[in-house]
Amino acid sequence: MRALIQRVRSASVTVSHPPDADGRRVEEVTGAIGPGLCALIGVTHHDDVAGAVALAAKIWNLRVLDDDDGVMNRSLADRSSAGEAAEVLVVSQFTLYGDTRRGRRPSWLAAAGPEVAEPLVERVGVELGSLGAHVEAGRFRTDMAVALVNDGPVTLLLEV
Repeated sequence: MRALIQRVRSASVTVSHPPDADGRRVEEVTGAIGPGLCALIGVTHHDDVAGAVALAAKIWNLRVLDDDDGVMNRSLADRSSAGEAAEVLVVSQFTLYGDTRRGRRPSWLAAAGPEVAEPLVERVGVELGSLGAHVEAGRFRTDMAVALVNDGPVTLLLEV
């Protein structure tokens, strides 16, 4: 499993639904957070529940949030234990397993199909919630637009 983690001032994901009977495209915000982390999650074929649990723990304990001195020394766990909001936006991102080594078009062969990826990405969110995070999420098999204000900028690639 891979997660592209971005420290954010705010983030949201909006899902576009097919046009209604009048031809209007309906959009729905499925998740929005304030300061916290945006986690774009990619799943490959050999990933399992243990990996989802480990990834959630890694995200929860990742010390990339500023302390009182402006040093990246706090985690979501630290925020939660201090009674502060520990917010995470979790969004599936199969393109994290895109292979661009050859040609001009990425290969998606390493990315797990939605039947494998969906329960594992959901499990990451469930695990983060059980640790104390306020979790918001995107929706599988939909056209999603992710908006965020990257704080720092801080962006890290995690793998388990």
